[in-house]
Amino acid sequence: MSSKPSIPKGTRDFSTGEMLKREYIFESIKNIFRLYGYQPIETPAIENLTTLLGKYGEEGDKLLFRILNSGDFLSAVDDKDLTNRELGKLSSMICEKGLRYDLTVPFARYVVQHRDEIVFPFKRYQIQPVWRADRPQKGRYREFFQCDVDVIGSDSLLNEYELLRIIDDVFRKFRISTVIKINNRKVLAGIASYIGGSDRIIDITVALDKFDKIGAENVNSELRSKGLSDNSISGLQPFLQLTGNFSEKLNVLSELLSGSAVGLKGIEELKTLFELIQGSLFNSRIELDLTLARGLNYYTGAIIEVKSSDVGIGSICGGGRYDNLTGVFGMEGVSGVGISFGADRIYDVLNQLNLFDESKASSTQVMIVNFGDNETLYALKILDLLHGLNIRSELYPDSAKLKKQISYADSKKIPYVIIAGEDEITNDNLTIKIMSTGEQKKLKLKELPSFVENEIGRKNE
Repeated sequence: MSSKPSIPKGTRDFSTGEMLKREYIFESIKNIFRLYGYQPIETPAIENLTTLLGKYGEEGDKLLFRILNSGDFLSAVDDKDLTNRELGKLSSMICEKGLRYDLTVPFARYVVQHRDEIVFPFKRYQIQPVWRADRPQKGRYREFFQCDVDVIGSDSLLNEYELLRIIDDVFRKFRISTVIKINNRKVLAGIASYIGGSDRIIDITVALDKFDKIGAENVNSELRSKGLSDNSISGLQPFLQLTGNFSEKLNVLSELLSGSAVGLKGIEELKTLFELIQGSLFNSRIELDLTLARGLNYYTGAIIEVKSSDVGIGSICGGGRYDNLTGVFGMEGVSGVGISFGADRIYDVLNQLNLFDESKASSTQVMIVNFGDNETLYALKILDLLHGLNIRSELYPDSAKLKKQISYADSKKIPYVIIAGEDEITNDNLTIKIMSTGEQKKLKLKELPSFVENEIGRKNE
């Protein structure tokens, strides 16, 4: 007996209803990206490991899905290598490619490779899946979609402000209440210098990035295990415990980091960004959070993370400034900044809060009942008219009983059903059944465009 088929842990199938909801998310985000002048690109799912390795930190490198070389992938490996089981060395010998971990590093590679075709500053968006060999858990998958928007080739903090506007617009569209947390990697570098840990900046940021999950005591324990002194850990505590509004926190930071040039530069950038934010209305709450570190090593300036106020699911959007990511590919001095929306987590939040619009749960807006051969030509005439009006519509393919056809429309959540039998055809009429209420309206065929415009089209906006 054959076993039941399955899919790998951390991956999912999406049925029709789920895909319609996901497409609603993608289209909504894409429309807002376009509103701000961003243009689409795509990059391959597979990248050379030389492109990916070393860009995400040691922990990120461990989460890369590696692809075995084609053919005899053990041809370059001798028995001694296999016996010693040096996995890092073996991996480099038998794997040259991997699945992309995010969209930002491939984007930097793309910019360098296509530099002669690009007009800078270059504003791009990209909506594609990424893969991470992570332990699957609630809100964390091994395959998931990212919706990235970046601008590269400009140092202006107006770009960070614009990305905050995009974040606010997206979550206002979805009716998700959010908190936008902001920090700056230069400030974190200043803090590391202040506590005497400049050479341990990666250890400090990796530990800080876990603050929300494990708390201050466990962060301190992790830093101690990494070799930071008790004096350094003690010096970090005022920053972890800093309270007040955005402006009050910046004033305290300015005093604490007065001896750090890089720290003061980060504070200056945060002040400029804060002034831009104050001059505009935001639906989201915006906070300065000094424990926000964004563990990826390539960030150099502003860092951003967004969480739902009502669902505990981790970040649903994040990003930041990277000053020289293209430099690792041979193109120095090109600064960029971007954010990434986690479509899968946004889906989970919308589902949990019951915020999906059920009117968009069907790909079909109107179904026409099939009464048989004698009525088919009239039904097809109506179908052509609806398609010409850009209404998603279908004719039931078989002349089944009316109850069965109505049940089909109901199960597919089709909001309108058109009935055009012998009586309607004789009088050049049709009957529209509104499925949500059961109400039926009789119209002249020539009145259908007006009904579509005033009822179906308006409700689909």
